[in-house]
Amino acid sequence: MMRLISTIVVTLAFVSAALDPWIERAQASQGPGVMPGTASTTVQLAMAIIVYGSSAMVIAAGLIGAARQRR
Repeated sequence: MMRLISTIVVTLAFVSAALDPWIERAQASQGPGVMPGTASTTVQLAMAIIVYGSSAMVIAAGLIGAARQRR
C-alpha cells in the first residue's frame, strides 16, 4: 500500500510539473484579489478544479497516512 501512495505522489508531481506553464498563463489572467480578471469562465473553472482538487488529494493522502499509522 505504501508503494501505491508513493506512486500516486510521484505521478501528481509529474502532472503538476507538466501543467505548470499552462497554470502560470492562467494565473496571469486572473485579476487582483477575488476580482475576476480577463480569464474566461472556463479557464477560471478549470483553475478552481485544479487548485481545490489537488488540495483535497493532499489532505486525503495525509488522512490516509494518519489512519494507517494508528493501526
